[in-house]
Amino acid sequence: MPTVTVASIPFRFKAGGNSTGNSPSNMAPLAAQHHHRSTTKQAQKTFKSRHATKSALKERSKGKVESFERGSRRTAHQQVMSKLDRRNRAKQLRISKDHEHSRATNVFSGKDAASRIVAVIPLCEDVSAAAAVRSLNSSLDIEEEVPDAGWTRTNIDRFKQKAQYIFVKRDLLASLDACRVADFIVFVLSTQQEVDEEGQLILKAIESQGVSNCFTVVQGLDSIEPAKRRPQVVASLKSYIAHWVPSTERVFSLDSRQESANLVRSLCTTTTKGVRWREDRSYMFIEDIAWIGGKSAVNEDGKGEVVLTGVVRGHGLKADRLIQVGDWGDFQVEKITAAPLDARKKGIEDGMVVEIEQDVVLEQPSDDQDNLAELAPEETIMEDATNYAVSVAPSDRKGVLLDDHHYFSDDDEIEAPSRTKRLPKGTSKYQSAWYIDDVSDSGSDLEDFDMEDAEDQDNREAAHPADGVEGMDLDGRAMTEGGPSEYPQSEMFLDPSPEDEAEQIAEYRKSRKTEADEDLEFPDEMELPPNVNAQERLLRYRGLKSLRTSVWETDEDKPYQPEDWARLLEISDYRRTATRVTREAWAGGVKPGTRVSVHLRGVPLIFRQTQSRPLALFSLLRHEHKKTACNYSVLLSSDYEGPIKSKTELIVQCGPRRMVINPLFSQAGNTPNDVHKFDRYLHPGRSAIASFIGPLTWGNVPILYFQRTTTTTPPAASDITVQPTPPPSSLKLIGTGTSLPPSLNRVIAKRIILTGHPLKINKRIVTVRYMFFNDYDVKWFKSLPLWTRRGRSGFIKESLGTHGYFKATFDGKINPMDAVAVSLYKRVWPRTAKAWQP
Repeated sequence: MPTVTVASIPFRFKAGGNSTGNSPSNMAPLAAQHHHRSTTKQAQKTFKSRHATKSALKERSKGKVESFERGSRRTAHQQVMSKLDRRNRAKQLRISKDHEHSRATNVFSGKDAASRIVAVIPLCEDVSAAAAVRSLNSSLDIEEEVPDAGWTRTNIDRFKQKAQYIFVKRDLLASLDACRVADFIVFVLSTQQEVDEEGQLILKAIESQGVSNCFTVVQGLDSIEPAKRRPQVVASLKSYIAHWVPSTERVFSLDSRQESANLVRSLCTTTTKGVRWREDRSYMFIEDIAWIGGKSAVNEDGKGEVVLTGVVRGHGLKADRLIQVGDWGDFQVEKITAAPLDARKKGIEDGMVVEIEQDVVLEQPSDDQDNLAELAPEETIMEDATNYAVSVAPSDRKGVLLDDHHYFSDDDEIEAPSRTKRLPKGTSKYQSAWYIDDVSDSGSDLEDFDMEDAEDQDNREAAHPADGVEGMDLDGRAMTEGGPSEYPQSEMFLDPSPEDEAEQIAEYRKSRKTEADEDLEFPDEMELPPNVNAQERLLRYRGLKSLRTSVWETDEDKPYQPEDWARLLEISDYRRTATRVTREAWAGGVKPGTRVSVHLRGVPLIFRQTQSRPLALFSLLRHEHKKTACNYSVLLSSDYEGPIKSKTELIVQCGPRRMVINPLFSQAGNTPNDVHKFDRYLHPGRSAIASFIGPLTWGNVPILYFQRTTTTTPPAASDITVQPTPPPSSLKLIGTGTSLPPSLNRVIAKRIILTGHPLKINKRIVTVRYMFFNDYDVKWFKSLPLWTRRGRSGFIKESLGTHGYFKATFDGKINPMDAVAVSLYKRVWPRTAKAWQP
């Protein structure tokens, strides 16, 4: 009989039952096993978060980003700050933020507070801005007469605020003028018509100018049937307006009394979001215009005194600064007087009626008042126009200017500018004299001296062979001096006959012109006629080894600079000066929120006839009336039909100003030598720098570029009336930009490319024709470096014959289909802007 082990018999226990057969109490005791009790078990210590890895901290944060990470202080000042100092810093930031909020809203608090300016802009033909204002007033049971165009002031007793509605018709310039001074903008849409091209133009121009708080309303929503389609229409309108104004949260219906009241509540309680360039200055919306004395007080030059009334906004209004009034121009302030709305009020003690004196002078100009001079005064001792530098005299030249040296000017050899050596790190000046050239092919153990930052080199665009040595394909071989000719000694060069040469030139240029039109390889190419002397034709042009780094000799340009170029405003340190001038406007002047009357002198009487659009008054900062070489960035709209040529007439709006300019387009970016290539055309979707001579503007101010779409006949010479305001469709927004620091040292270099045809190729020696047409021109331009479109570089070795053929040496064998070219540069000067006259 087999033996059965007790441990192998399975047991099952029932909860609450004791079976006599299977009960553990009736069985034999099992073999004792060693087990630790659970109370004696201890868990291992967890990994301390203090020493956690970056990946563990990133996993724990779950994407949450804190302003100051715990355990890390980013700046050196924060590393030495104690806990008390950090709390004090947070308190100061909180107080500063509260102060900024109170400063933005204190002009609207109190009984005599300023009104909230609301610009109502219709975007469709079948909507009315005046009807929208009537709907907003009726929602609060306010009965007030609202004209079809203009402005009105409404007292909203429910919210203890005052609203000043500016409603205009569908006019581009009127809409821009109204939105320039508005605290809130209300766009009016229609449920029956879509926003047409004119409405999109207004919307895009306002958005590019800089907007404050924006709201959107719709008229005629109750006319949509069936009613269940109305939410879909509102959702469609919201989706459209959010494309232009992403901050739009909802579209209010003017047909609903509740939604209109909610919009008015938002207008009265929302904190205004100002426009940066506008808040840096003092401005006000002109409510009333009074001409003192009328025609009887006009001076002999047709100018008189005008009084403009409004509420000061932004910074304090100073009488020493000049005033820009709409499109009128800049004027000096005679005085600033108080002009409160309530002329009579009760006395505090005895309850008697006290009349407020409105002629109280609040500000008068001092000896520091700015004048209207646009240019610096002429010097008493003028330099002789013919007394130029010796290197500039054309009679002494025997060659073209290359960088800052006239080569072949003297019989003696002129020492070329020293080239920067590449030396091992730690090499002394004494040791550097023993290194003739680069000591190594790899740049790992070398350092460059007087080089631009590596970051700028990485961010710049790819260089073209026409730009200089940056675009050359040296292929590890540096250019060397010209050696003996590799042609057989017995070969003789003979000039072709004039008839054959003329026929060959015409055939070659016809093929080259077709090729250039197809692939645009040479956009700056210039063809010299065979009977033209290139030395005289290109006297103002010079050569540059590198467009980015070569020195530009400015003395060569003095005979050709504009007459008043030396009298323009020159700013040595723009950033520091702009900060000082901007901070100067922070203190002093008439307090914002005060209703004043500004007396201006020297205003032409002719402006009495041009008051159809809303007028705004802006106080200019110091020096903003003076002329300088302005540089504005421009980004041409991608939907523009074609490219714009330089010097084309454009209407530009920069902050409170509008000007008519003929800008020069040049490449953007910073270069070590401050030389920028002139662009003949600005293509759609591309950006450039527009340069012209105009008034200075401090800071980064948004720029709008317009172009006339309809031509207007100029007035007769005997007609003294101003040109009438163009219709809304006469201007088209073609681009936007930003004002950049002005500079008189910014060189705009116009480049031309002379191309030649390789006639014979023998290794690295090439015979070139059709670039010049006489041997004198070859000798004159002999010092200029040659290049090809495939990146080969070379130089002129010697002239062949008398018809302009020459022999050139290149750093490698060139392709027979390649073209030999040379780059020449000439400085071009910006033109003066004119004031825009409506």
